[in-house]
Order: sequence, then C-alpha cells, then structure tokens
Amino acid sequence: MSAPELSLAPARARGWRAWIGADAAARIAAGVAIFLVWEVSVRLWAPAFVARPSRIIAVMPATLADPALWHAAGATLGAVLQGLAIAIVLGTTIGLAIGRVPVMERFLQLYVSGLFAMPMVAILPLLTIYFGYTGQARLATVVFAAVFAIIINVSDGARAVPPEYTEVSRSFRGSGWSRLFDVVLPSSVPYLLAGLKLAAGRALIGAVIAEFYASIPGLGFYILYNTRTFKHSEAFVAVAMLAISGVLLELLLSKGTKKLLPWYRRDEARD
Repeated sequence: MSAPELSLAPARARGWRAWIGADAAARIAAGVAIFLVWEVSVRLWAPAFVARPSRIIAVMPATLADPALWHAAGATLGAVLQGLAIAIVLGTTIGLAIGRVPVMERFLQLYVSGLFAMPMVAILPLLTIYFGYTGQARLATVVFAAVFAIIINVSDGARAVPPEYTEVSRSFRGSGWSRLFDVVLPSSVPYLLAGLKLAAGRALIGAVIAEFYASIPGLGFYILYNTRTFKHSEAFVAVAMLAISGVLLELLLSKGTKKLLPWYRRDEARD
C-alpha cells in the first residue's frame, strides 16, 4: 500500500499570504477599501477641487519635484529634530531630579503635570510674543510639546529603580554621582525611549501648529497655502510626507530599542 500523496494546493493557496504576511495583507486590503470609498464619495458629492486619491497620484510627481516642498520639509523636520535634542537634555535632567529628589518632586510635579495637559494652541500666542513670528517660535513650540512627556517618563523610571541596585552601589562605596550615572540613568533608559516615542509625535504636531498660526515657512504653511488656493491634492502630498515622517521616527525608535536594549520587552526583541 503506497503512502498517500501530499497535495501542494493548500501551500500554493497560502503562498502569497506567507510572502507578504497576514497582517500586511489585512492592512493593504483596508487601505484599498478606504481609498475606494474616498474616491467614490468625492466624485459623487464633493466639489471638483476637493482632493481624491486618483488626483493626488496624478499631481504627486510634479509636487515631489517642487523645490519648495523639500525646503518646507527640511525646515519642519530640522526644527523637530533640533527641538527633540533640546527636549531630551532638559527632560532627562528635570525628570531625574523629580524622580530622585523628594524636594524637587514636591516643587515641580504639579506644574509639570499641568503644563503637559495644556493644549499647545493655548501657549503658542505667548511664545510668538516672546520669540516673534520666526523659526524660534516654532522651535520653542516643539520643545514645549516634547519636553514634558520625557520628564514624566524619566521621573517614573527614576522612581522605579529597584532599591537593591542602589544598595549594591553604596556597598561598593559608590558616590552619589556614580549611582546617578551608573545605576539610575541606565535603568531609566527604557522609560526615556517610551517618552521619546510620545514626544516625537507631539513635536511634529507642535511644529505644524506653529507654522499654521505664525505663517512660518514649513510643511504646515505649505499645506495651509495650498488649501487656501484650492490645491487640495498638492496639500495632501505634504500631509502624506508628514505621516511618513512620523512613521519613520516611530520605526527608528522601535528598532533602536530592540537593538540597543534587547533585554527590554523580550517579546518584541525576538521579532
């Protein structure tokens, strides 16, 4: 009696799904459905100048070839990166102070929580008074948007350091600075990275809001100008660039966490 023949049909049926992945296939299908609904809805009920996927694809090559778009992207993303660098230094310093010094926690915790909850559009008029309608106002908005998320996360990380770690440092006669830089700060790095993920998105939003309000050259002003001149499709190309920038920042931080801290969230590090 011969062994039963194995059918390759199921494997072939699942081949394309295995190649792109089930999650990716679901995302692609959802995206196609959204674009189809968007296209049909605009064609049926919206004015002719309203953006739709087919029109956005048609104008994308010319828009991407426009130097003004890339100058705007460079101004916005440059301000975001510069503001994040400032926010990391300030946020880490203040967060460690709040997390490890009880007096600093009593003095600052309430104000940090209140400013973190404050909408950026509420503080922006004050920042334009201080810095004018210039790139400095955008940079200040980015720092304000990002720094408090880092402060809160780093302070939580500093409080979460196991007492055994600091006791070992004391038993080896480590100084206070040694405990801070060799024990507390490394233990707080996962919290810092989590805060940085939140801060990166808030920084991008803050930069665009500042450009909307103060008419500062950047992607926000590029979008505002094109929508007011009824070039909605060109504006959506800039919106897509902002979305891609946010996704790339998120992926960069996630990959950096997995590579630099493989012991953090082991289930993610195995992916």
